[in-house]
Amino acid sequence: MVLMSACASGGRAQKNLVEDLLRSRPEWFASVLEDVVRYEVQILYTQIDRDGDNSPRFTRHAYRVDPTAYFYPASTVKLAGALLALEKLHTLDIEGLDRDTPLAIGADYSGQTEATIDETAPGGRPTIGHYVKKVFLVSDNDAYNRLYEFVGQEAMNERLREKGYAGVRLIHRLSVALDADENRHTNPFSFFRGDEILYRQHARINPQEIRAPEPILRGVGHIAGGELIEEPKDFAGSNFLSIDVLQRLLRSALFPESVPDQQRFDLAESDYRFLHQVMGMRPRESRRPVYDPEEYHDSYVKYVLFGDSKEPMPDSIRVLNKVGQAYGYLTDNAYVVDLDKGVEFLLTVVISVNDNRIFNDDDYQYEEVGLPFLGNLGRVIYDHELRRPRDRRPDLRRFALDYDETGSARGQR
Repeated sequence: MVLMSACASGGRAQKNLVEDLLRSRPEWFASVLEDVVRYEVQILYTQIDRDGDNSPRFTRHAYRVDPTAYFYPASTVKLAGALLALEKLHTLDIEGLDRDTPLAIGADYSGQTEATIDETAPGGRPTIGHYVKKVFLVSDNDAYNRLYEFVGQEAMNERLREKGYAGVRLIHRLSVALDADENRHTNPFSFFRGDEILYRQHARINPQEIRAPEPILRGVGHIAGGELIEEPKDFAGSNFLSIDVLQRLLRSALFPESVPDQQRFDLAESDYRFLHQVMGMRPRESRRPVYDPEEYHDSYVKYVLFGDSKEPMPDSIRVLNKVGQAYGYLTDNAYVVDLDKGVEFLLTVVISVNDNRIFNDDDYQYEEVGLPFLGNLGRVIYDHELRRPRDRRPDLRRFALDYDETGSARGQR
């Protein structure tokens, strides 16, 4: 079922605000709106209003949101991986074991690789916290794969189902060519305090293969083994989270008190602060790792509002988000907050920009169509938020964090 109308949480259907905003700027959106089915656009914009206690109230506005419509989520899955890995550490409840505990990852199955050193991390050894940080700062694929291996394929999917996040399939690592069997197997881990092993996790296997029940055929061809296969690509064995689930995960990460107990993640308050900091940080603000600002500009993984520009982002605006980019699909799952102007909103969006409908040929229209669409979408909604009347100005101190680890003045390069 496609959710075409906007609706308040628990409220009745009303005029579609998102479509009205898109049509208000034809110079930005007309070309996509003229062929919106081909572009596979889905948009979920959620307004946030505060009551007298500063508690948030959410009003959802959906445009073409369909929980059954497949799109490749790419790196947006990393938010789920980060939440589940931090939760697992917290629930293990072992003294001295936390996100900063040094670890070593072994390899005992085909396709697996070890990890015992991370020169970008404090102390030169990997930690779960450092992997989470790299996931959000630059969407590091190896970092996500290590979180996937720590939680395990079976547990990742079971925990999300138990929490009520329906239809999720987290099946494989990213950017490594492993088959379904290899992705069901995950590596052994050891966590250390000095030379002492605090916790040892043996290699694991999901006894059941996870796959969509029916083929998911897209496009007219795909590249495999360097050859063009003139048949649709089947995504039945690929990751999937719907737009609705992505935004609900984001809301649980940022506003855990606003979601049902079942949907929350069991994290310490310090975990939430850490998560919010690294989700909103810009690459140039990180001390460990250090990123070249010419390559990793402010908007490197911030698509809504800023994705079509490499200019520095305004000081007052933070985007706490997780983007995805692969196979022609561009996705952003974002909370936008302007600390000075009292603006905040949630925006989750996907667009497909694959004109020739051939997958894995690296011929996608990210720069020409996708990033301008996401940047302009963020701008038209931000401008609407600036004009939208509110009963109360939000207290946003929760997100006024010390994002800059470099010690430089706020907002300076």
